[in-house]
Amino acid sequence: MAETHVLFVEDDDVIREATQLALERDGFAVTAMPDGLSGLESFRARRPDIALLDVMLPGMDGVSLCRRIRDESTVPVIMLSARADSIDVVLGLEAGADDYVTKPFDGAVLVARIRAVLRRFGHASGGAGGTADASRQGGPDQGGVLVFGDLEIDTEGMEVRRSGAPVGLTPTEMRLLLEFSSAPGTVLSRDKLLERVWDYGWGGDTRVVDVHVQRLRTKIGQDRIETVRGFGYKLKA
Repeated sequence: MAETHVLFVEDDDVIREATQLALERDGFAVTAMPDGLSGLESFRARRPDIALLDVMLPGMDGVSLCRRIRDESTVPVIMLSARADSIDVVLGLEAGADDYVTKPFDGAVLVARIRAVLRRFGHASGGAGGTADASRQGGPDQGGVLVFGDLEIDTEGMEVRRSGAPVGLTPTEMRLLLEFSSAPGTVLSRDKLLERVWDYGWGGDTRVVDVHVQRLRTKIGQDRIETVRGFGYKLKA
């Protein structure tokens, strides 16, 4: 079985080398780069399975690098930040990151988050163990296609259309939409979405959910997902 290839972009030499060694000990193949521009070049040349990007990078910062990667690929991205500042977190997520980890981080925690993201992406592309299989989807089912107004969700082909036009979703956004469409009209709490979509077996930062819901709304319609204040979100049936 091929090793999972990780692109790791970090300007601090000590952190970069130590983290690379730790990931390699856990069986990952790692390409480590010291700045955003070399990171982008490596991404284009090697096409890794997942990218770990520090927020503060010389040449091209991590948020800008994440945007460039997201313009070209749906490969999973985890942002690394020395600050748990809301602006850093939100900017990274809005740029298309799927998760973030605050430095300093424990190596075991980072590996667990990487594996959780990779499992999630495998599920989103139709792998075994996905949480929202078509047999329990809500809404009118037309041969694996769920219809909610002008929104069509092909749960077998993993494609979404709005008013007949294709909607490009990242695997995380698709997983989120599948969770909502599995129980239309039912309120799903942020904690429940963290557990089901982000595979968190522990408490996580609910800002990850909020930003992804906002990103999803811009693609499928602002009024399609309703906020139930104090409880969570629901898909309008």
